Amino acid sequence: MTIGRYVALGLLMCSTLGVNQALAEDEYMMAARAYVEQHVMPFLSEAVVVDAVNAQNAKFAGLQQADIDALDQKWRAEVEASDKPMIDEALSSPLSKFLVEQREASEGVITELFVTDDKGLNVGQSDPTSDYWQGDEAKWQKSFQAGPGAVFVDEIEKDESTQQLQTQVSATIVDPKTGAAIGAVTVGINVDGL
Repeated sequence: MTIGRYVALGLLMCSTLGVNQALAEDEYMMAARAYVEQHVMPFLSEAVVVDAVNAQNAKFAGLQQADIDALDQKWRAEVEASDKPMIDEALSSPLSKFLVEQREASEGVITELFVTDDKGLNVGQSDPTSDYWQGDEAKWQKSFQAGPGAVFVDEIEKDESTQQLQTQVSATIVDPKTGAAIGAVTVGINVDGL
């Protein structure tokens, strides 16, 4: 039985048995986590991911919080600007192109993918993010900072523009050579698409 059928069966049981909405949301969250574990986590050990994260970790090893804040402010300013050199450079990287391919291969289940380094700074993304630094957000703190094997499923929300139920699932990226946590991935999941 596919993940989607498990979710549908669980939701049908919840509705027919009069079980509350929280249980239905738990079913969605479990299905989103299972999807990421099955379809995303296997490619996190690919060289294109690991090499890009390790390279950025080395490049930014000496950054202080003021440096991180300055990079984040520059990114945020570019989001609204017509000239976007920092964002364009990030989106044209081999990692970002790989993430776009993964999003497109999901046939609408994945709405976005972005990879962050050991400071929570973007390394690559399938779509531009609104900010560059994710290190102050639960998605990074509850994945990367929790260590290898950590997976965090955020609350499910209804996207007002698409009317679809969506969540974000974040997981720690581990260097397969060392077993050390090196970064994190956040995956936007269209739970209606599961």
